[in-house]
Amino acid sequence: MGKAKTSKHGNASGPYDRPSKKNAPANNVFKFTKDLGQHILRNPGIAQAIVEKAYLKPTDVVLEVGPGTGNLTVQILNQAKKVIAVEMDPRMAAEVSKRVQGKPEQKRLEVILGDVIKQEPLPDFDVCISNTPYQISSPLCFKLLRLPKPPRTCILMFQREFALRLTARPGDSLYCRLSVNAQFWAKISHVLVSIPPRLVFPPYYYALSI
Repeated sequence: MGKAKTSKHGNASGPYDRPSKKNAPANNVFKFTKDLGQHILRNPGIAQAIVEKAYLKPTDVVLEVGPGTGNLTVQILNQAKKVIAVEMDPRMAAEVSKRVQGKPEQKRLEVILGDVIKQEPLPDFDVCISNTPYQISSPLCFKLLRLPKPPRTCILMFQREFALRLTARPGDSLYCRLSVNAQFWAKISHVLVSIPPRLVFPPYYYALSI
């Protein structure tokens, strides 16, 4: 996928931004692929809050996994030097590129079409931000933990149960190998309260940002 870019218009509209009767047809632009665990964060306020928790610097290169239609991407580009967005679905990759087409930030967005888990090596980056596709939650965590040059910060949105496994303590029912590895190699904490299903499309699960 070619390089794309984003402008300072952080509120640029996408097909999932404002769910309403007026915009109902737009919410069906894409049929989601269940096997990819696709979902869209459709509340701009939550997207902005996630990005703010990353405490980005103007010099940061950000890896975004699963950008979808770009609701997080446009917020990140307002604060970071560059975004490298890795997306498996060609339709989503085209959509996120369109969000910034012809805008000043276009040169600061690189879209990679492919599977981030199989991508070797990953480009160098300072921060990872992801509205994580459900099916790759665990593989993505282990991949990030194994990086020879770990990022400064990762802000990742997961299904609630998976997020609780990450933060589970010894003796908790959810404590597992993931908990041990994540807490040994990284400092893990909740940075946002629960994100209810109505703010995610399709509205399957409560989510937590870690």
